[in-house]
Amino acid sequence: MARIIVVTSGKGGGGKTTTSAAISMGLALQGKRTAVIDFDVGLRNLDLIMGCERRVVYDFVNVINGEANLNQALIKDKRCDNLFVLPASQTRDKDSLTQEGVGKVLENLSKDFDYVVCDSPAGIERGATLAMYYADDAVVVTNPEVSSVRDSDRMLGILASKSRRAEQGEEPIKEYLLLTRYSPQRVKLGEMLSVDDVQEILSLHLLGVIPESKAVLNASNSGTPVILDDKSDAGQAYGDVVRRYLGETVPHRFLEEEKKGLFGRLFGG
Repeated sequence: MARIIVVTSGKGGGGKTTTSAAISMGLALQGKRTAVIDFDVGLRNLDLIMGCERRVVYDFVNVINGEANLNQALIKDKRCDNLFVLPASQTRDKDSLTQEGVGKVLENLSKDFDYVVCDSPAGIERGATLAMYYADDAVVVTNPEVSSVRDSDRMLGILASKSRRAEQGEEPIKEYLLLTRYSPQRVKLGEMLSVDDVQEILSLHLLGVIPESKAVLNASNSGTPVILDDKSDAGQAYGDVVRRYLGETVPHRFLEEEKKGLFGRLFGG
């Protein structure tokens, strides 16, 4: 049976889809058969970041409605044989997702995959609550800003009370914190919360810190999960995240301001 991971946050623009793409690709590269589902019905961004938007024929809602089967709708990633994408519909509304329909799709995926990553919309609307309902693990994505952290705290309340595990009195969803767009320089200037500040508010296991990086935007624009850019700080950070999630002990990087060498100090490089 697959482990179901929801990538969620209380606020839009925090990096959920970038994170879903990176984590699913990272798991697949580690030999884990992985499916990633876009729950953002009506908008649909995951296929763009995965670089497979031109290959979408059937989508998540088609499968739920019985208009196509999973084999028809799943898009195999060109770069990794272990990774498959189930895109969202751009033409339906969020009411097209039903709890029974989502449950059936996840149950069928669980037979053939090791991990199913659910890319949740922001907030607490229908797509988001359904994305988290069946989850075993939750990666809570937040920026180091007060409003983002506060909204993520609200999501933790929903994860604890509105999941299938909560309803059935099972072991709670395992929650992880992923801090994105982190800049030690801005923390030093008091423009951002520090990692310790965020952990003090949310009290979550820290899965990783993703530095503020142009590589994220460049990867999104080119339809490539940023984890594949292993020369970039963000790509390396997501690689660390996947290894930690799979149980490796990996020290956290990119938490401190990089020390400049002699030439950097002399020439501002």
